[in-house]
Amino acid sequence: MAEQKKIMRALAGETLDTPPIWMMRQAGRYLPEYKATRAQAGDFLSLCYNPELATEVTLQPIRRYGFDAAILFADILLLPQALGADLWFVTGEGPRLSTVTTASDFAKLKGASDVHDHLAPVYQTVRNLASELPKETTLIGFAGAPWTVATYMIAGQGTPDQAPAHKLRVEDPATFDALIDLITASTIEYLSMQIEAGAEVVKLFDSWAGSLKGDAFQKYSLEPAKKIITALKARHPNTPIIAFPREAGDNYIGFAKATGADCVALDNSVSADWGAANVQVDGCVQGNLASRHMVTGGQDLVDETRAIVKAFKGGPHIFNLGHGITPDADPANVQLMIDTVRETTA
Repeated sequence: MAEQKKIMRALAGETLDTPPIWMMRQAGRYLPEYKATRAQAGDFLSLCYNPELATEVTLQPIRRYGFDAAILFADILLLPQALGADLWFVTGEGPRLSTVTTASDFAKLKGASDVHDHLAPVYQTVRNLASELPKETTLIGFAGAPWTVATYMIAGQGTPDQAPAHKLRVEDPATFDALIDLITASTIEYLSMQIEAGAEVVKLFDSWAGSLKGDAFQKYSLEPAKKIITALKARHPNTPIIAFPREAGDNYIGFAKATGADCVALDNSVSADWGAANVQVDGCVQGNLASRHMVTGGQDLVDETRAIVKAFKGGPHIFNLGHGITPDADPANVQLMIDTVRETTA
């Protein structure tokens, strides 16, 4: 039963002797089997939209490591593509999109309820995984949070400081707010359909939340997350939701209560001790080993992993990285991390 799965127990508020574990980007370029499947697909987007191959790469780290959860293999930029943005990937540089910087650009986008035909292969991947995952493994769906998705749609690519999005937010708030509202509504539809297809948990990735300061964080990270979570809880009251406002700093405090999230994921710019004292007091936390340890390994990895498990031992905790694993990670270090977590009892 779902309620017996370790991650579901932690998300329900249970303190476990050993925390469940999964890893952001666990299906990815650090694994040789992923590289082989990626080559078979031809390109990244073809892999995302091929349910059989996307299912395969999602299952690969479960077979290799026995993580407590699998996260759907997809990309946060599939949603803007479903809304009508052009999307392509430049080798060695990352994603590129057609930009939305004016009211006329925005007017060309589709409505929130028009995304499902384009995203149908993603829902099929979820259905495949729901039937193929081991019975003890939790299936996590996900989407990008509105602010983070908007930064890519406005700039047409990733940027170091999200300056184009901040510029539009200040200079044309009507267009910016309309875009945030559209992404918010679309994300509700997208995640709801993932849940209907079999996702047991969903996660909202606000990767660039840390660049929002003061009232802007409240308006463009916290409030959209609250809207999405409230709507999903109304439709799917038994589905836990993880929020990840990365690099939120002090804004992590109270985020779960303010948004209704069942768990807040922490990046590694805050310490585990700080997270336990300030965030875990409100419920489940996820995190937060620095992903560099997956490259460097050794005793530092073991010591920091043990310290995180012990820091969060007083409440519900899901062990994870503070950011996604990087392509240069050593698969052996992932196993060392897992072994260390499972040997370090609370």
